[in-house]
Formats: sequence, structure tokens, C-alpha cells
Amino acid sequence: MTGAEILDVARDGIWTLLKVAGPLMLVGLVVGVIIALFQALTQIQEMTLVFIPKIIAIFLTMLVALPFMGAALGGYMTRVAAHIAGG
Repeated sequence: MTGAEILDVARDGIWTLLKVAGPLMLVGLVVGVIIALFQALTQIQEMTLVFIPKIIAIFLTMLVALPFMGAALGGYMTRVAAHIAGG
């Protein structure tokens, strides 16, 4: 493999990482902002209040997005294996 092919594989890996982790991170961000807004409006300053709703939301998102995540990671592995087999 040449240097350009290695950079292509690395770029593809980073793009796959963003596609797989992006939905989970966005859901965590949205839930965190909503809970922070709720805490600011009600003046509840409990630090642990954020964790349970965020964990539940991320878990439910993971259950919904798991087929997409598996397909994206499987496709990336197939492309990497083809580069390895191709020499």
C-alpha cells in the first residue's frame, strides 16, 4: 500500500467513526442541554440528575441505531480487508 492509500483508509476510518458515534453524541448533547435548561429554570442544582436521563436516551438511541452502526462498521472492515488482500 502506498502512502496515499493509507491516508484514504485512515480518512475512511475517521468518517466511519463520526457516522457511528455521531447520533449517540448528538442525543447525549440534546438531552444534556434540556436537563440543564430544566435545572436552570427550577433552580435544582443536583449534579447527578443529568446522568440517568442521558444514559437512558443514549441506550435507546443505541438500540435503534445498532443495525446502522453494525452495517457501517462491517462495511469499513470489508474495505480494509480488501485493501489488505489487494496488497
